[in-house]
Amino acid sequence: MIFDLSPEEVKLIIDSMEKIRLIDVRELWEFQTARIEGAELIPMGSFVEKAEDFIKEDRFIIYCHKGVRSYSACRYLVEKGFNSVINLKGGIDAWSRTVDSSVKIY
Repeated sequence: MIFDLSPEEVKLIIDSMEKIRLIDVRELWEFQTARIEGAELIPMGSFVEKAEDFIKEDRFIIYCHKGVRSYSACRYLVEKGFNSVINLKGGIDAWSRTVDSSVKIY
């Protein structure tokens, strides 16, 4: 099951200090333009290959620009048997508008 959470809900999880993998599936230039602190970049083009090394018990929050690419990445993980997969609804664009205005909107 994919949890499609708002930026505010994701911020609460990040702030809770729970062990979580925050993954950005955008391209390098997008990551360099704007990112959420603590995120690791795994662009969609290499996501399937890199996901082979993921631990199924880990918790994941995945985001992109608007939430479409990240939802696809989440769907892939769920199909592979991962249980704790969160999509940042609205992506970094929504994050910038509602949670952290210091993150550049592009």
